[in-house]
Amino acid sequence: MLQKIGRCCCERADERVRVKPFDVAIAGEINLDLILYGLPAEMPVERELLGSDFRATLGSSSAIVAHNLAALGSRVCFTTMVGNDDFGRIALERLSSSGVDVSRVMLHPSIASGVTLLLPHGGERHILTYPGTIAGLSVASLSIEHLEQARHFHLSSLYLQRGLHDGLPQLFARLKSAGLTISLDTNDDPSDEWGAPLYDLLPFVDVFLPSESEICRMARTNDLDVAVTALATHVPTIVVKRGRRGALVHQDGRSVDIPAMLVTPVDTIGAGDSFDAGFLRAWLAGRSAATAARAGNITGALSTQAPGGTEAFRDASLRERFLEEAGFFRLLESD
Repeated sequence: MLQKIGRCCCERADERVRVKPFDVAIAGEINLDLILYGLPAEMPVERELLGSDFRATLGSSSAIVAHNLAALGSRVCFTTMVGNDDFGRIALERLSSSGVDVSRVMLHPSIASGVTLLLPHGGERHILTYPGTIAGLSVASLSIEHLEQARHFHLSSLYLQRGLHDGLPQLFARLKSAGLTISLDTNDDPSDEWGAPLYDLLPFVDVFLPSESEICRMARTNDLDVAVTALATHVPTIVVKRGRRGALVHQDGRSVDIPAMLVTPVDTIGAGDSFDAGFLRAWLAGRSAATAARAGNITGALSTQAPGGTEAFRDASLRERFLEEAGFFRLLESD
């Protein structure tokens, strides 16, 4: 039901889906998330600390967005680099099983695939990442012609994907000239500097998707309104993810608060990336940014109903029931 409804809505909203083979192109990182639950927030060294549960799921912001967009009915192509190892192969199998085109994956002969170890502690978590091939993807290695086969280009994890920095503004400019729309979710900057190439990219970005913490740190302020006003001089549409406080959409000098869909979470890992997937699914179906943010709140909430960022979307029964009851399909036809 989900695939059929999703494609029909998209076709009615935008005839361009019949022209290009993909709705969304993503060039990004892919890795497994190894999630160890039940550890104390303060962890002494040289001690055997026992967790209460463990899961291995598809991780990385870029891959989570791609997987969940495909699960929502979008046609997605994904370009990435992995190592010649089991972690990389398992991650790619998880991604391709959702229907994402992974025909342009590159294999690095000597660098291992990246991996992230997550240690949740209630509403907060430790995030420990070995970058590996995450930083190896470069603009020079991309097939621009392949990316241009999509209507839209999305980039996540700007500051982890250091290999993409050289030439990225030029790539954005070329994709814009080819008629693609562009969205950007920087995710965290481990150095907390928020420097290049961010401000060279924003003039080409149609939708900017930071979290509240991220945009405030970019603008060096604790005031969200001040931060949004500062970034709005660079990009036309800003959608700020605020967790249990929903989302804030800023366009044309005005901000609108979109209330969250409140649920009891099993796991909040990947909720922001799942918001991106729902937002883009609705926005590319022709919905307004405010309506798309409501869709994003629904898919972000869905993500929290299972461990990791993709498991709730892999469970077709859970996914379809949750989206139907939350009114996700009706949002695709609203406005």
